[in-house]
This record gives sequence, C-alpha cells and structure tokens, in this order.
Amino acid sequence: MTTRNPARRALRDVVFVEGVRTPFGKARPDGLYAETRADDLVVKAVRELLRRHPELPGERVDEVAIAATTQQGDQGLTLGRTVGMLAGLPQTVPGFAIDRMCAGAMTAVTTTAAGIATGSADVVVAGGVEHMGRHPMGFDADPNPRFLSEKLVDPESLNMGVTAENLHDKFPHLTKERADAYAVNSQAKYAKALANGDIGPELVPVAVRSTEQGWGLATADELPRPGTTVEGVANLKTPFRPGGRVTAGNASPLTDGATAALLASGDTAAELGLPVAMRMVSSAFAGVDPSIMGYGPVPATDKALAQAGLAIEDIGLFEINEAFAVQVLSFLDHYGIADDDERVNPYGGAIAVGHPLASSGVRLMMQLAHQFAKHPEVRYGVTTMCVGLGQGGTVIWENPHHADYSGHTTATDEEN
Repeated sequence: MTTRNPARRALRDVVFVEGVRTPFGKARPDGLYAETRADDLVVKAVRELLRRHPELPGERVDEVAIAATTQQGDQGLTLGRTVGMLAGLPQTVPGFAIDRMCAGAMTAVTTTAAGIATGSADVVVAGGVEHMGRHPMGFDADPNPRFLSEKLVDPESLNMGVTAENLHDKFPHLTKERADAYAVNSQAKYAKALANGDIGPELVPVAVRSTEQGWGLATADELPRPGTTVEGVANLKTPFRPGGRVTAGNASPLTDGATAALLASGDTAAELGLPVAMRMVSSAFAGVDPSIMGYGPVPATDKALAQAGLAIEDIGLFEINEAFAVQVLSFLDHYGIADDDERVNPYGGAIAVGHPLASSGVRLMMQLAHQFAKHPEVRYGVTTMCVGLGQGGTVIWENPHHADYSGHTTATDEEN
C-alpha cells in the first residue's frame, strides 16, 4: 500500500483589503434604526463591500464570519451564513456566527485570518452587527449561579460601567477631570476628521423606515456631540456609583450599527488585483480580572508585541476602542503615552461615534487603514479593545505604504 505524504503548506501573509460600515445610530426608540432589522444592517455593509470590488468574483469568497454579542431574533440564526446569502453571495459560500462580546468583529477577523494563513481560505468577509436598541447587552442572559456562589467573579462584574469605576479606584491618578478632558478631545477630533473628509468614505447609506416619518436615508453618524466642552460634561450624573466618575460624557453611548471587512492572502490579492491597505503582523487576546475589564488591552498588546518581536516604541498609530475614557487612559498610562498624543485615535473614537459592541473591531481597522495611507512614514499600527467579562484583544498591522514594508509574501516565495 502506497503511503502518501501530503504537502506541508507554508504560512501565508494576510492582508486587509477594505472595511465599510453603516452610519452608527442611537440605540433608542427614536434612533435611526429603531425599525430596521439588525441583519439588514450588516447585509447592506457586505453588499457595499462586494460592490466596491467587482474584481472579486463572489464564488472566490471562502468564508463569511459575522459577530454579534446578543445572538437572538434578527441577530441570530448563524449570521455569517444567512448574511452571505442575503447579500447575494453564491450558496456555495459558507458562513458562521461568532461572539466575543465587544471584540466580536475583531475575533471574526483574527479567526478567518488564521484560515487564510494556513491555506484553508483565500478570501473572507468578516464583520459584526449590534442592534442594542432591540437587543440590549446581556438581555435574557442566564449566568451560571456558580459565578456568584463560588465567588468566581465580583457580583458587579457584568456591569461594564461599574468595572470602569473600579479602574478609577485602581488608578486614582486617572481622575474624572482627565477622563472628561480625554472625552471632549475625542469629540473634537471626530468633528475635525468629519470636516476634513477622513470620516465618510467608509460609510454605507442605509434606507430606514419610521412609522411616523416614513422612509429616509441614513448617511451620517447620529451620536457625535460636536461642541462638547469640559464644562458641559463636568456635572453629568454618575449612574454607576453615587459620586462616581463615569458619566454619559466620558463613556461610549449605546449604539446600533454594522461593519464588514474584506481580507485575503497576499498572493490572492495580487492574483485578483485587490488593493492592500495593510498586512496583519500579529494578534493576541488576554484575560484579566473581570472587575477591571477595561485593563484587558494592556496584556493583549504585550502579547501581540512579543509575538511580533516589536516594542511599543515601534508603533506609530493607535486605534483604541473608547468604551470608557478611563479604560483608554489606563492603557496610555501603562505605556507612558500622553493623554493627548497625536498618534492615538486621530479621528476620535467610540465616545464620539458610538460602540455597537461586536461591530467595533472592524471600525478600528478601517480607520487605521485610512491613516496608513495618509502617513507613509508610519510602519506599524495597533488596533486594540477591552472585552466584557475581563478580556482584551489586539491586532498589530504593517503599513504597505512605508518605505521598509516587508511585503505580503506568498507560499511560493517562502518555499524558494
């Protein structure tokens, strides 16, 4: 009997082609998407992604991975598969749903990227959707009673706002005044980016319906508060603790929205003529005490840097999800980065634009890709975020516009 020795594949580079998103809306009864289905939001994003790349035949998409935190109703039913079919992809294209709470879309990217790297896929669509107006975070969840009876976690660890207050307790020098100032700056940076046209190219117009107002078209984010001042947010209520420090002014608002991204192997991008916005260098997730959930990006970034053989000094741009201002400040403080460092969230962040949970990871990526194109002097950038129940996620990317770009090698290159 002949013994066959299968070929051993070399790992391939993974490249980020493009990301798009819907405008983000307020998660409330009078918000942009109050009468719009969650799955329709992400279908719209995927359709636009495919429309922008006619060079990509639908049958060449090998996987669709769509994340949602609360997977029920119009956010349930194996989103990756149903969204792919509704977006017009051939029935031969498989898909799956994924959940890592706030890092859902980030995990959709890293999981499918692993498949690309090992040769299981050439091209994937990865993204996320969260309709928090219809599906509030943790709605209808039934946590195992052992978490409390065996004191595995603090009873209030499921309340993200309380965990942010805990971060203020752990790092008392991260004051409310610093958090407010950071939040106001985020609003200002978003407004400037919008005026400069840096926010907008990635947006997908969405037809919306209101029983009272009829049909409309969502073309802009609903949540930013331009003109926000430190004085204006100084005396807002602290809903998570009497006399606390976390307010609606220095935290991300409840949000509805969807994102989608196209990733490919380097050789497939070259074959099909797909543009390369950035190359994935490394990724990592890490766990922390759930009671200080917001600290998760620190160990995750440490792991990702170690995997890449890089130091924090090598990073020229940071896209940090702003679940809470104090969570970003704890990251910056750890690495000795100033609160107002120009490299951090140049276009503002979730405090201004919103945080539709499982969608946000891809928003960070598309913004970093846009910044790479404008800053060829920057070689490496980071996308990082905290994750509910005490986790963090980080992806490090390389700028293809940099003079020393290492290139997206193919399996043939590695073998030679």
